[in-house]
Amino acid sequence: MRTVLTATASAAVLLLAACTGTPPQGQASGSTTFTYANNLEVMTGWDPATAYSNEVIAMNNIYEQLTRYDSASRTVKPLLADSWTSSRDGLTWTFTLHPGVTFSTGRPADARAAKTAIERTIKLAGGASYEWDPVKTVTAPNATTLELQLKYAAPMDLIASSAYGAFIYDTAAAAPADLAAWFEAGHTAGTGPYVVEDYHKGQENELALKANPTYWRGWQGEHYEQLRFRVVPQETTAAQLLQSGQVSFVGRLSPPLFQSLKSTTGVHTSTQPSFENMIAMFNTASGPLADVRVRRAVAKAIDYEGIVTALKGSVAPAQGVVPEGLLGHSPEVRQVTDPAGAKELLQQAGYGPGTRPLSLDLTYASGTPELATTVSLIKSDLAKVGITLRARGLAWETQWALGKSADRAKRQDIFLFYWYPDYADPFSWFVNLYRSAPAVSFNLAYWKDPAADAAIDRLQALTATDRDKVQEEYLRLQKTLLDQAVSPVLGVETYHRAYSSSVGGYVDNPSYANVVFVHDLVPQS
Repeated sequence: MRTVLTATASAAVLLLAACTGTPPQGQASGSTTFTYANNLEVMTGWDPATAYSNEVIAMNNIYEQLTRYDSASRTVKPLLADSWTSSRDGLTWTFTLHPGVTFSTGRPADARAAKTAIERTIKLAGGASYEWDPVKTVTAPNATTLELQLKYAAPMDLIASSAYGAFIYDTAAAAPADLAAWFEAGHTAGTGPYVVEDYHKGQENELALKANPTYWRGWQGEHYEQLRFRVVPQETTAAQLLQSGQVSFVGRLSPPLFQSLKSTTGVHTSTQPSFENMIAMFNTASGPLADVRVRRAVAKAIDYEGIVTALKGSVAPAQGVVPEGLLGHSPEVRQVTDPAGAKELLQQAGYGPGTRPLSLDLTYASGTPELATTVSLIKSDLAKVGITLRARGLAWETQWALGKSADRAKRQDIFLFYWYPDYADPFSWFVNLYRSAPAVSFNLAYWKDPAADAAIDRLQALTATDRDKVQEEYLRLQKTLLDQAVSPVLGVETYHRAYSSSVGGYVDNPSYANVVFVHDLVPQS
């Protein structure tokens, strides 16, 4: 056990000084509009309590958390909370909030408001609300003190920094109307630097944000006053828009296009290892892959090194479910390619020449070049062992809806997608992708294992109390997933970004996958 006190006096002074800034005025140089080109629709949900998909890139510019994780230093830093402490047993956490902060609605963003936001998020039990499961009670003894009493020890400083589910928002924003309906109509009520200006669902120019003039960290110096999210499915189009100055940032690029942009005048590039991996979820509940022999055969047929080579730096080899840099990572877990072994397993399961043919359905999100290339390679690999793969590129919401369908006949055999942690800890993978639940959400392998469920339920407490033990638990769980061929990890994403040379101060934080914290940027001429 240990006491945690992270904020320094100097950090608190800097935050206080930032509050004295004035509302944004015209900038002396550079464009004051930052345009983010995204390959998929951004706003799949609006409620900060339940939102749990692509909208993370916008919401982290509208809402804020108590803390923020710095991946470079691997430390938790202050945000709405100036400091925090934990009791020796890890069951009591006290956050001291920055005084005088207000929501964009004008109401105080004090400890009482934080309390009601956390309690509502827990009550709705959607999105990433599972993060708050350790919490027994939330109290606000005064305007700047927030106390969390836990049912079991958990790393609440990390949890409070989560990219999802940890937002502090104004629960009184819609009163007396229904708050959830108010949010879904495109309204926001956060403490962040931007607020909604326009929203056009399904259109290319999907979302426009403007500066929140009462933002507590202020607008001293040069900042972007407007933030636009533009849906551009084709990366070549996105690159052209970047070169012509119509967009400021492109978050995903194939290696050849990325290489070409590295030498382009007016464009800067960035390469960053990520916590995001590409996972093929095998349908363990129905269809041919319900047979573990067939799952193992498919897993052995895939050429993992070939995928890494073909993607030319877009992904690094995976070692288990947990990427390097996070607790739980281990080089002991690695997928092995074995086509001969795959054919033997298929014969044991009754598939092969002279017996039954085997066809499998795979779905993936269209508009992502790495996924399209990977699917093409997997299709070729499976054909070599006698498996026909029918692959469909779909809009993300369509793919996810099919995966969650109550009609098992509509579900895919292989669901290919990316996963990254909700906060800088591997728990997100295991509780979401592998813990069984009555309703399907992201456990798109439909895997059910009571022993694994029990182990997953122990992970947070072990993280807070016994790091060596939790490392062993994560390793054991990953070995089980490998043995049962539940979800081969095809690679760990390497972020290839390109952005305008007029953008200053950009830092990629893999704990907030694909998020650009635009208020931290400096527009340059």
